[in-house]
Amino acid sequence: MDYEIVIGLEVHLQLNTKSKVFCGCSTNFGSAPNTQVCPVCLGFPGSLPVLNRRALELGAKVSIALNCQIAEKIRFDRKNYFYPDLPKDYQISQFDQPLAQHGILTIITGEAEKNIRIRRVHLEEDTGKLFHQKDSSLIDFNRCGIPLLEIVSEPDMNSPEEAYLYLTALKSILEYIDVSDCNMEEGSLRCDANISLRKKADKELGTKTEIKNMNSFKGVKAALEYETKRQMDLLEDGKRIAQETRLYNTEKGVTEPMRSKEEAHDYRYFPEPDLAPFNFEKSFLKAIERDIPELPEPKKNRFIKDYLLSGYDAGIIVSDKNTADYFEKCASLYSNPKTIANWLIGDISAYMKDNNVSIKDLNLKESYLSGMLKMIDNGVITGKIAKTLLIEAIQTGKDPEKLVKENGLEQISDVKLLEAATSQVIAENPKSTEDFKNGKDNAIMFLMGKVMQKTKGRANPNKVNEMLREKLKGAR
Repeated sequence: MDYEIVIGLEVHLQLNTKSKVFCGCSTNFGSAPNTQVCPVCLGFPGSLPVLNRRALELGAKVSIALNCQIAEKIRFDRKNYFYPDLPKDYQISQFDQPLAQHGILTIITGEAEKNIRIRRVHLEEDTGKLFHQKDSSLIDFNRCGIPLLEIVSEPDMNSPEEAYLYLTALKSILEYIDVSDCNMEEGSLRCDANISLRKKADKELGTKTEIKNMNSFKGVKAALEYETKRQMDLLEDGKRIAQETRLYNTEKGVTEPMRSKEEAHDYRYFPEPDLAPFNFEKSFLKAIERDIPELPEPKKNRFIKDYLLSGYDAGIIVSDKNTADYFEKCASLYSNPKTIANWLIGDISAYMKDNNVSIKDLNLKESYLSGMLKMIDNGVITGKIAKTLLIEAIQTGKDPEKLVKENGLEQISDVKLLEAATSQVIAENPKSTEDFKNGKDNAIMFLMGKVMQKTKGRANPNKVNEMLREKLKGAR
């Protein structure tokens, strides 16, 4: 490919506060339209904003976690534009003196690390929400004044995959520091993407388009993949790329024009006269810094060192804070961390994905998983039985040990029973016996599978293997 893809992302994060950023209205999601409003967030004449201290704390917490330089002096500005969901006709935001700048977020691309620069982090208020109908449009102002943190990256990503990795890494950090629920369906985490293409030899950036209306990280990736191909086809045909804002149509899998953006919008920013500029006290920032927990990257390195996990396994487990906490609790109860990791990354992860649940939603206590793994080690149940047992334990919330007793799932090690089963299988499968006689050792695996079928997965696999080999020795 002769072109280089250049991508920058703007992430809008709703902060976990009980009240709005400049007034005392509730931030609860799902309330009846226009029931969480007051003169301040509706912009009534004479109303005065008061900054929510908690929103400021959470914004600073994000900035520190992203290795940003927090500004010595903070100022708010009025961003002026007219739109139906903006009752004041301006938005309180930050312009030339944002909360923080010049941060770094590291992503793993294959085996290599890549630093994505954070241009700025600033605090602002959200707008209302429009609902378009056939003959009218309705407005819900409940979102007006919700505290938002905008995290703007530099255009350092060079593929849709890198954009996806950046977003997942960012979300992981935000969940670790507990500043937002990051629920994209409820609008707590929103993303706009800027993308342009240029010849690899060129230094100047190409004409960019902005993509909106993406409600998942996979959607962001898909939209950028489509837009990459669209722009590349235009350039190959010698056509001009229009600077515009586009929407992603999830049903069609395409981006579509929303509005032209030939020139940068002049928002006529000016300092917010009702909010005085201020400086952070060092003690304020130190207290926030002390409150930041162990983040994903150092936790991953510790898991590799302390639990001897591979970088891949550790990376998957620590990407979700709840999974990492669950793993550590299991590791305190069961002595083989690698086995715990295998079950978490394999069967448990598959169940969560198929049922769209997280690990905290499972009815699987850490002691239940640890106890089940001990039963496998002690020969009480087979690995095959354990897979079925796991699902039943999750669905019923019962202790696997109790389920084994209730359902009679104990592993069969009785010599007489195994003798009968192996003899019967050998008699029923003469071809496999002949294959083994001719040196095809894999035939033993086929016969073992048949024995496991007859015993409904309860036969002790090691003993079955020994018996089959002993009985078939004479067949060679």
